[in-house]
Amino acid sequence: MERINILKEEISKKVIGQKNMVEKILIGILTGNHILLEGLPGLAKSLTVNTIAETLGLKFARIQFTPDLLPSDIVGTEMYNEKTGDFHIKKGPIFTNILLADEINRAPAKVQSALLEAMQEKQVTIANETFKLDRPFIVLATQNPIEQDGTYPLPEAQQDRFLMKVKIEYPTMEEELEILNLLTGEKEFDNIQIKRIVSFEDLEEIKELIKKVHIDDKLKKYILEIIFKTRESSEYIACGASPRASISLVIASKAAAFLEGRDFVLPEDIYKVIYDVLRHRMILTYEAEAEDKTVENIIDEILKTVVLP
Repeated sequence: MERINILKEEISKKVIGQKNMVEKILIGILTGNHILLEGLPGLAKSLTVNTIAETLGLKFARIQFTPDLLPSDIVGTEMYNEKTGDFHIKKGPIFTNILLADEINRAPAKVQSALLEAMQEKQVTIANETFKLDRPFIVLATQNPIEQDGTYPLPEAQQDRFLMKVKIEYPTMEEELEILNLLTGEKEFDNIQIKRIVSFEDLEEIKELIKKVHIDDKLKKYILEIIFKTRESSEYIACGASPRASISLVIASKAAAFLEGRDFVLPEDIYKVIYDVLRHRMILTYEAEAEDKTVENIIDEILKTVVLP
């Protein structure tokens, strides 16, 4: 736990506040899973991802998603060498450890399909060759709220590959004052040095420790009852959560417990991650939209009906 605390302190040199976002990203990285971040521009999503990558010493790449992006812009392409008359593979930015997919919901369907193979299979196909991606390979994607012009909802199959969808909120007034002092003060923000705190070997060790975090069978059943409740016939739920939801909820709860310094899961760990795990895995009906019900409202109602063991 001491390494985790030092890691958070190092991240806070550049990232002010946003503790929830930092913790959820760490849960994703420490368990080897992808995280989707949703929030308005200017809330330090890209800065946070970049800073965390620096503290881990992992290879980092950023792709700005646009409507005219092609799959080859991400995975790479086969190129012809005029001098030798041979073809060779030029690998794309996806060959990295942490991929920041910026504004992912601006990308066309073919790009989403190429990214989906990488996220699920940890491999990409270029021409007729298949290449394994480096380990770890984690996509930290950002998106603007879908109500904004020029943005589109991600396909359900792709959303399901993200361990969590984290909503980013505005900073408090005290935090924003600290941001002002940091960015407009005498000290150059760009000159702040971020040290590598956790090595690749440390990451692998932590991943194994999280797997060993104990979760009681009663809590597993509680999780399953919640997930199955989302699949019941309802005027507000058109499509319930998939089996990936129950798996993700257990994984995220274990990681949340680990970050609190415990080797066992408590109900509070489940509550800490349940909205992030479920909000992108449930499709609401038109009736729900007409009555201004959100996924969070539906989750609240489910939690009231499922009895904690």
